[in-house]
Amino acid sequence: MWRQAKLRNDFSCSALGLEVRCQTGFTPMKFMTTSISNEDDAVAIRSSMGSQRLKVLHVGKFYPPHMGGIETHLQVLARGLRESLDLSVIVASDGRHALREVIDGVPVLRLATPLTMASAPICPAMIAQIRDSDADIVHIHLPNPMAVLSYLASGHKGRLVCSYHSDTIRQKLLGALFDPILHFALRRSSAIVAASPNYLCSSPVLSRYQDKSHVIPYGIPLEDFEPRDSAGIARIRKQYGDRLILSVGRLVYYKGFEYLIRAMTNVQGSLLIVGDGPLRPNLTALAAELGVADRVHLLGGVDDGQRLAYYHAADLFALASVARSEAFGIVQIEAMAAGKPVINTALDSGVPFVSQHGVTGLTVPPQDHQALGAAITALLDDAALRARYGKAALLRAKREFSWQMMVSRTIQLYSAVMNGPARNERRP
Repeated sequence: MWRQAKLRNDFSCSALGLEVRCQTGFTPMKFMTTSISNEDDAVAIRSSMGSQRLKVLHVGKFYPPHMGGIETHLQVLARGLRESLDLSVIVASDGRHALREVIDGVPVLRLATPLTMASAPICPAMIAQIRDSDADIVHIHLPNPMAVLSYLASGHKGRLVCSYHSDTIRQKLLGALFDPILHFALRRSSAIVAASPNYLCSSPVLSRYQDKSHVIPYGIPLEDFEPRDSAGIARIRKQYGDRLILSVGRLVYYKGFEYLIRAMTNVQGSLLIVGDGPLRPNLTALAAELGVADRVHLLGGVDDGQRLAYYHAADLFALASVARSEAFGIVQIEAMAAGKPVINTALDSGVPFVSQHGVTGLTVPPQDHQALGAAITALLDDAALRARYGKAALLRAKREFSWQMMVSRTIQLYSAVMNGPARNERRP
């Protein structure tokens, strides 16, 4: 039953600035603390560097409108940092031609991609672009083999920061072959960023770099999730009825939609799934086979305005992920920003860190459709409990997961990196 769900890691930490310890016996790792404003942080950096602005080069795999969690995170982060820093972004293009553009004030260079290998873009020009950059800090978003190889080959003299978004989960052979190169880069880095203490404790890679690891949770524009379309919300509830469960994500294996659909056999209500992907035919067939096709609605991709209306029309949000490929689950923050309680799964990743069991929602074991159904029913049957969790969810989102908080913590980290020893200096 959902009440017996236990998380694999036990963390004790206060809200911010603080230490976190997990059962595996790691030494405490610190959250980046908050500060008054991004401008205050920028002033602190300029005072340590003279009058010049800090120059930071972000290297990612892709950039919006290419869709993906890391891509969206990079865009939000870059948009926030550009006010305080001289910032630029290098990523791969979706084709054989390079493209320079400015998006929301952020200079973005999309490098020509003549080929891909194991879903990784190959951009030969990346080496020269990093080598020729006068950035004080190169900030690489991992996993990204091309970026790591290009940085090492470039001989860039600036400091290195790595955002470690996820372990390599499915391509284990290629991951093992690349591991020595990855660890060489991580050893050279001045700081490593993870989005949750859970992932720091559970990642076999990050466990080797406790002394330089920092937790900076993802942040989103929370103001974008305030209710705006009351008519649209009413239409959704009229079309699908009361007792609405919402889930959002690509229809891929690790999202666990199969278990969410199976859970509906024991739930009185309707499930709305926003997103598309290769498993759509399988999930449609499964709903028909289980006799719940009239209550399971695969809505495909929708625009931002429609997605917001679905968040506010729903009674609760469910994220049924089954694998560590779901490293964080940003959609949980979106639901929390809309004041909705969240049902998630007890993965050894950042998922249960975002929405906390018994505080902002309920956490159930992964791949357990019966526990998932019991948790959904418990919330649908208890309006007061939904309201309490939803209020706490909105409060947690504002305290921990705003883009302003993420940007402020990142600037603080850059300041600490610039005030620390250079890569070639020996630490005391």
